[in-house]
Amino acid sequence: MRRVCLDPPHPTRFVEHIYIELKDKICLAARLFMPKDASSEKRYPAILEYIPYRKRNGTRIRDEPMHGFFAGQGYVSVRVDMRGAGESDGLLLDEYLKQEQDDALEVIDWISKQPWCTGDVGMMGKSWGGFNSLQVAARRPPALRAIVVLGFTHNRFTDDIHWKGGCLLNDNFWWGCIMQGFQSCPPDSDIVGDRWKEMWLERLDKMPLNAADWAEHQRYDAYWQQGSIQEDYSSIQVPVLLVDGWADSYTNALFHLLEELKVPCKAICGPWAHVYPQDGTPLPQMNFLRAATDWWDYWMKGVTDNNVPSWPALQAYIEDSLPPCTSKSVAPGKWVAMDKWVNAEAPTVAYGLGAQRFLTEISKDGANMATGTVMVHTPLNHGLMSGEWMGAGVLGETAGDQRIDNGLAVTYTSAPLTASMDILGQPTFSVRLTCDQPKGLLFAQLCDIAPDGAATRITYGMKNLVHCGPEGDRAITLVQPGQAVQVTVKMDFCGYCVPAGHSVSLSLANNYWPMVWCSPANTTLLLDAATAVFLVPVLHPSAAIVPGPDPIPEVAASTPMTVISPGYVDRFVSYDIVRDTWTCVTNGVGGVFGEGIFRFDEIDTTLEHNLRRELTLSNRDPLSAHYTVTQKVKVNRPRCVTDINITSTQHCDAEYLYIRSTIKATYNNEEVFEKNLFRRVRREAI
Repeated sequence: MRRVCLDPPHPTRFVEHIYIELKDKICLAARLFMPKDASSEKRYPAILEYIPYRKRNGTRIRDEPMHGFFAGQGYVSVRVDMRGAGESDGLLLDEYLKQEQDDALEVIDWISKQPWCTGDVGMMGKSWGGFNSLQVAARRPPALRAIVVLGFTHNRFTDDIHWKGGCLLNDNFWWGCIMQGFQSCPPDSDIVGDRWKEMWLERLDKMPLNAADWAEHQRYDAYWQQGSIQEDYSSIQVPVLLVDGWADSYTNALFHLLEELKVPCKAICGPWAHVYPQDGTPLPQMNFLRAATDWWDYWMKGVTDNNVPSWPALQAYIEDSLPPCTSKSVAPGKWVAMDKWVNAEAPTVAYGLGAQRFLTEISKDGANMATGTVMVHTPLNHGLMSGEWMGAGVLGETAGDQRIDNGLAVTYTSAPLTASMDILGQPTFSVRLTCDQPKGLLFAQLCDIAPDGAATRITYGMKNLVHCGPEGDRAITLVQPGQAVQVTVKMDFCGYCVPAGHSVSLSLANNYWPMVWCSPANTTLLLDAATAVFLVPVLHPSAAIVPGPDPIPEVAASTPMTVISPGYVDRFVSYDIVRDTWTCVTNGVGGVFGEGIFRFDEIDTTLEHNLRRELTLSNRDPLSAHYTVTQKVKVNRPRCVTDINITSTQHCDAEYLYIRSTIKATYNNEEVFEKNLFRRVRREAI
């Protein structure tokens, strides 16, 4: 349920388009959402969201309810398309470049000097906008007063869509493909005039093959360090509101920043996926826009009666146990609050690898530590029930019943709990092991095991063994077969209640397909059970159960639109018995996430984006891994219909990844562009 604010404190007006000219004469396109009376006589603070997703016809559906709300509360909300996106000039060549930050500094300065602005600017965003809000804050623009960030990272290598624990995520390829689809849409001729086609064709011609760029950087090098806030947490000198949800894949950063930042900082972690919490799923949602407005009011208007200083440092949602389900619309649970967060201070339960696959609580003196060697050699298809790396609130993306994957893995299960266990923090598994190949990985996951055997994944993690040398993930140190390596798998932070009568399990594997690209050879790991320690963090005694944020969102009115056809997402896994080959397919119709085909009535524009993913792998050969993404992107406007078809593939041999993309475009059914992109990427760490 939503409350639509039709009579806000400040009547609003929208400016569909303006240009912000930069020093190098590049013009960035922006929409303004502002109080009607904003002028040199009546000035307001401003809020900036700065992303590459096309303000005109990309994010319009979410911009108006959100930025319109802020305008109604007495702010000028400025939605800017980055260089090379939408109707902005230039080219978009990669994520989080220094040029992107430099442009944002100029934009903030421009906003602060407008006659309708008090000189105070806040910055916010989810995902890309969360990343660059932190990055720009670290550059300390004088007019920036506070930021609100969602779905962000502190380390671009360890905690983004490209690598996880040093392992190459298959979403690296998917995201590179999606960005090509997004960037293939033409600028609107109503805004840029006759030069729209020239701009469009230049963008198509200069389209980067970013999936290859990101795959080439296989350690935490200067490429990833640029824009990673963990390089210098002290660079951020403005107040920060951190928001994310357990169904997202970026919650780790929330806890790291909450612990490390030395400025006023509050954090809220709910159950949601990678969406703004006013649109959050699974439920309960959050009245995020009201909370963000309170934050802005305190730091930019000097409002002191909205309790912002007394907010707990951390409000976190502890999810109740549910049977495994690939589509979760509601997450029952409770909110807890803490006045500070220090990860090392979280109390833990320590488990070891007991006899007969029992997960055994280690005694204080360690006398019951196990002995012997544990072999881990899982089939290549371990991970078929993994779900998506990043939840977006879409059907079928949640991890399914883990009995299937746990049966392929080496799984240790505890005795039934005599009391419920509230977990909050980052579980870790540490062990010394040997590997029979120079490259490999160790995967570990924590599950809630119901009395009937159903297995619900709580959290998981993995570690690339070539990043276990003295320099960690800053170097690539090939494994010497037979030589012991100390490995620590850091699982994702989680908040979950395992009820009495249930058990917990630890599953170990050396593959995780289709989430992670396979090692060149299927490895055999030998774990020294005496060194194995599994630490599960439990709720700190200082945590208090609280009502939590208001679950009824307030928003402004949505943009007028007509649904042409509803979208959907199909997901299925098939098995070729003769060839021992698995095929995983996701088919999004009407949008990358199955949003549907709709027309924005005010600008008479219909947008369609279909995307199909197909991953195949034979259990007989890790080098058989193959990934294909096909996209169709159609923008339909009066007298102007553009169609873009993109086919992209990734496959490998023992030495290289091979990444290809073919882009074809038509204008009013006439072919105007075709280009083939190809790169091979040496497998130094993959």
